[in-house]
Amino acid sequence: MTTTGSATLIDRLGTVLGVWAHPDDEAYLSGGLMALARDRGARVVCVTATRGELGTEHPDVWPPDRLAAARTYELARCLAILGVHEHHWLGHADGGCSAVPPAQAVARLRDIIGCVRPDTVLTFGPDGITGHPDHRTVSAWTTAAFEQAAPPGARLLYATFAERRAARWAPLNERLGIFPPGLPVLTPERLLAVDVELDAGTADRKVRALAAQRTQTAELMAFVGLERFTAWVGDESFVEAAGTARARTAAGTTSRAAGTTAAKTATAASA
Repeated sequence: MTTTGSATLIDRLGTVLGVWAHPDDEAYLSGGLMALARDRGARVVCVTATRGELGTEHPDVWPPDRLAAARTYELARCLAILGVHEHHWLGHADGGCSAVPPAQAVARLRDIIGCVRPDTVLTFGPDGITGHPDHRTVSAWTTAAFEQAAPPGARLLYATFAERRAARWAPLNERLGIFPPGLPVLTPERLLAVDVELDAGTADRKVRALAAQRTQTAELMAFVGLERFTAWVGDESFVEAAGTARARTAAGTTSRAAGTTAAKTATAASA
């Protein structure tokens, strides 16, 4: 489904739970969706696995303890701008998610899912967008926890890049060196479950939220320029996590139901 921010699509998200690895992941990949959902009165909960204490090219200025404290404050400001007031830290070490016993990490997320009872869970796909090991690990944890604890009818959506963006942004992405070879994974429009082109007001709000995380964004925004940066982060796209057991079961149930209906009524139906 594509949209320019339609109320119908946002309302379909219901209660939203986002699970991310580092502060700023949530804003880059779903800041617009979170803001739009909150504006529609939906509950939005954010989970962050680490405090991003290694996320700097200036470790002499930002040693881990100092950067962790700064990013904790920055994320709180970011979420406040987006209207999100429910947040959970998982407390893992930046760069160390793969060392966490999976059962322990999945159990914690399972408990959060059980308490929040989300209609939509947002996280990284198995590629981790940039391939970062923490991103990929958080994707695996969230997928497992979703399969075990998500309420009936809930959706698990993986962040992706719409294929239509490739030509415009490939030169900038390459210049910034964000993605290793083979990434980002580009998804054709027909396969996107959610594809939001943010309206000007929401895009501005997202950029203000990202600007609040200044240890991560100040230099980048100055380098790229505000107008170009705003356009660069102005789309948010997600695919259905069709590989999950829950999704496979739902698809099979839908298929059997459609077949029964067709046999009874000889009427084709589409979802």
